[in-house]
Amino acid sequence: MPDWTRSMQQTYEFCIVDPGTWMDIGTIDKVVSGNGVRDLDSETLGSASFSITEDIGECYIRTYLVTKQDGVKDRIPIGTYLCQTPGRNFDGKITTIEVDAYTPLIELKEKNPPLGYSVAGGRNILDVASQLVKENTRAPIVYGRNSALLHSNFVADVDENWLDYIKALLLESNYELMIDEYGRTLFAPIQSLNALRPKWTFDDSNSSILYPDITLERDLYGIPNVVEIVYSKDDHYLYSKATNDDPNSPVSTISRGREIMSRITDPELPGTPTQEIIDQYARTQLRELSSLEYTITYTHGYCPVTVGDCVRLNYKRAGLNNIKAKIVRQNITFEPGCSVEETAIFSSNLWG
Repeated sequence: MPDWTRSMQQTYEFCIVDPGTWMDIGTIDKVVSGNGVRDLDSETLGSASFSITEDIGECYIRTYLVTKQDGVKDRIPIGTYLCQTPGRNFDGKITTIEVDAYTPLIELKEKNPPLGYSVAGGRNILDVASQLVKENTRAPIVYGRNSALLHSNFVADVDENWLDYIKALLLESNYELMIDEYGRTLFAPIQSLNALRPKWTFDDSNSSILYPDITLERDLYGIPNVVEIVYSKDDHYLYSKATNDDPNSPVSTISRGREIMSRITDPELPGTPTQEIIDQYARTQLRELSSLEYTITYTHGYCPVTVGDCVRLNYKRAGLNNIKAKIVRQNITFEPGCSVEETAIFSSNLWG
């Protein structure tokens, strides 16, 4: 593996993948340009596009970044995509074919479970999900293992495809689908940002791979500074109000000059609560609702991080000090320099 913070020679290799063996069986030499997107908000977790001067039909393509540094050559997979050819351009000299490409999860989206399909309660969720993915896609999978069982029968909706059904099934065990650079399907536990360990640190010492432009966005709209709790059950009635009046908080009643209220009329509390419990519940809810999410977008040279990974941002020249952020989107350009436009999220507590 090269030292990504140092200069190196970079080229690309595009290989056709045999869907039966999932091995490379040939190369495509006439790729003009391309880019790949990894996106946690995308239904299939990503896509790609290529401009090619030959018609390749429908096939799987695996993209490699080939590096040469200090005489050592490495071949790093970037992504594996199912390609289709929707159109072509002709400029008077050269025909360029524009290719749309999708992650292997697209195969799960193309088929529906049988009408009335269900998984019986008591079965291991990851075992069932792994088997369903294996039966309905050609890409290999990396089996997940945990002990979570279905509490009751899990029935598919009439208009639900396999991808939607398996995603919903995995949520019952707090897992989600992921996909790696070789196109294999993974099963990953859903973790909070605080539970993740940084896989890479962007700081002033490796600024050679960071581009200068950084965009930081936040949305204070809708964050309350007052929470009211109304509990009414049978003849038992309780009320509590928690207020953020901290002058150091940017969303407090003092800083904003007005109350922004959230009222909860059906608090989830065990047994018969007391006034003390209701007061504590109000403070807890206000603290949780006072979390502000930031979205940061920056560009860097390629390094071995992907969506779902945690990175540490300690880039003081940009005002980023020891921030843990989760990568949610990457746009990778298949051109010299292999620039990666990356979007990550992190949060800060504004009260409590």
